[in-house]
Amino acid sequence: MTKAQTAIVGAAMLGAVSGSALAQEWAPSKYGAADEIGAANLITPDNVLAAVSLVKTGKSYPLAVPIDKNLPAFRHRSFHLTNVQPGEAGGTSLGPNKFTFNDELVVGWTGVGTQLNGIGHIGIDNVYYNGNQAKDFVTVEGVTKLGIEKVPPIVTRGVVLDMVAHYGQPIVPEDTEFTVADIQAVLKKQGITLRKGDVVLFNTGWLELIGKDNKKFLEVEPGIGMEAAEWLAAQGIVAFGGDTWASEIYPSKDGQEFPVNQFMLAKNGIYNLELIDTRALVRDQAYEFLFVLGQPLYKGTTQVNVNPVAIR
Repeated sequence: MTKAQTAIVGAAMLGAVSGSALAQEWAPSKYGAADEIGAANLITPDNVLAAVSLVKTGKSYPLAVPIDKNLPAFRHRSFHLTNVQPGEAGGTSLGPNKFTFNDELVVGWTGVGTQLNGIGHIGIDNVYYNGNQAKDFVTVEGVTKLGIEKVPPIVTRGVVLDMVAHYGQPIVPEDTEFTVADIQAVLKKQGITLRKGDVVLFNTGWLELIGKDNKKFLEVEPGIGMEAAEWLAAQGIVAFGGDTWASEIYPSKDGQEFPVNQFMLAKNGIYNLELIDTRALVRDQAYEFLFVLGQPLYKGTTQVNVNPVAIR
């Protein structure tokens, strides 16, 4: 065996050992060694009934932002839609009743726009939720474990925390890290106590930058750091997120790459909801509501475009 071959084998063995060691740090999951849905296990019929009881006015709020080719997206991602009229070029109609139709072809990343990031999306050194190693479940045609199609409908209580009001600025400054004290202060002001099974969203005003300063929107953002992430996880939440593209302060204060997402998804099975438009909820002071999400079941994907609905 050549020196180069020895080095390759050694690196592979080291990677396997490293992966196994990492997996042992947070696996098996408290929901079981075979679990693939993480914190979604916390949503019970009682949670759903309690959330439904919040509906008093019947008003519903779409929480997604419209997606087109101009929407800023993370690094390599893009979105393109093409309208196709098969056999109808130039306005040709089909059949004796002059039938016509529009058909759309989308070439885009599932991580553009408002999205659900599943627990198979973020890993640590190729180790994902419940100790699953990439070599065992990641293929070019999608993941064979932890896919979005495994996630049940997320129907539970949603809570939005108005950080814009807390900091007293139209847009929360990009270097702002939300501490536990900040979160508790907003919860107290809004008269809310977090419950097990909640979806927790943060309103930062950051969506106002889209179309005005896309560069800034993608390069930096305010959000929770590790202290707040650990506290939120201890409350037993199902998902966290808000109106930014990463749902955590970026860049992190310690120079780590997405430490909150690693902790929440890989270690705790807590979902991330990105680019959630909470502006109308905040205007109506609808700080708690019935949260409803039935995501597209693209088999093998770890993230997907969604349009959650809030009902109050």
